Amino acid sequence: MGWIYDHVGKPFFFRHDAEAAHELAVNLMTLLGHIRPACALLEKFNQLPVSRYRPVECCGLKFPNAVGLAAGFDKHGTAWPAAAAFGFGHVEIGTVTLHAQPGNPPPRAFRYPAEEAVINRMGFNNHGAAALAARLAKQPGPGRRVIPLGINLGKTKVTPLEQATEDYLGSFRLLADHADYLVVNVSSPNTPGLRELQDAAWLKPLLAALVAENKARTAAGKPRRPLLLKIAPDLTFPQIDAALQVIADLGLDGIIATNTTLARPGRFAAVNEAGGLSGRPLRRRATEIINYIARATDGRLPIIGVGGIHDEASAGEKLDAGATLVQVYTGMIFRGPFFAAELARALSERQRK
Repeated sequence: MGWIYDHVGKPFFFRHDAEAAHELAVNLMTLLGHIRPACALLEKFNQLPVSRYRPVECCGLKFPNAVGLAAGFDKHGTAWPAAAAFGFGHVEIGTVTLHAQPGNPPPRAFRYPAEEAVINRMGFNNHGAAALAARLAKQPGPGRRVIPLGINLGKTKVTPLEQATEDYLGSFRLLADHADYLVVNVSSPNTPGLRELQDAAWLKPLLAALVAENKARTAAGKPRRPLLLKIAPDLTFPQIDAALQVIADLGLDGIIATNTTLARPGRFAAVNEAGGLSGRPLRRRATEIINYIARATDGRLPIIGVGGIHDEASAGEKLDAGATLVQVYTGMIFRGPFFAAELARALSERQRK
């Protein structure tokens, strides 16, 4: 499959600019998701046989393998029904905001093939939480899916920081029924001021309100959803410590490390494009942060590792550093749609041995 993508698929997609290629990939995946017999057949080939491999348990959920599709690919929740067909063990959709917004003006995504990297400044372009909820209501819900579905929540750009809590709560209330888990994204570099919410003074009341809302679901006879925080790779270790303290105080279920970076290592120092850098240049820093979190929490806090995963070694080192699951996106751009299936099998064999 890798050879076919390298010689046919990649030249085809790379003839288009980065965002146009992304939209084409999403549309093709959405189309496949409507053809259930084709999805079922591909799932048989690309999902690991349960007779040979144990599912991965994390945050109270069972995942058929350790490899997920990171948020950012399926922003509108249209393509995820086909994710299992490509071998993913879970999929995270969004980022979604309470109110629909167009995102930043294009061009806003740039590929760097030699470094297997992408810079994007998309800006949470999405149709809004109500539209996503309506779409998900027509699709298989929790407990009726081949793989778990996460929903990544962000802040609407026009919402002031002082009103961020109500913004996130609005999205949570609309979408919690449809999610297997939810992620609080306060770490994208592409919404002005958003990363300030990572500071404990902002973060604690925001997460406390979401935790309270989550607990209130049980009183209403609804299941509580696992709630995770997604952090930036640009935080200092004291800032990470502060976030971990908030997580411990409130009893969040896990953390996703990391989002894209504003750093410009190596040749990217000369690249004059704003936005978050992802892909191979993020590998070392993401792994370093995962290792730090695992040590700081004595391995008690579930970690989903993201950043610079482009092969078995770069994924395996994140599991070795303390992650329970990993997610890919940029790696799939350069390695092809069946990258997840190949990676999941390699990691499962590695763990089994």
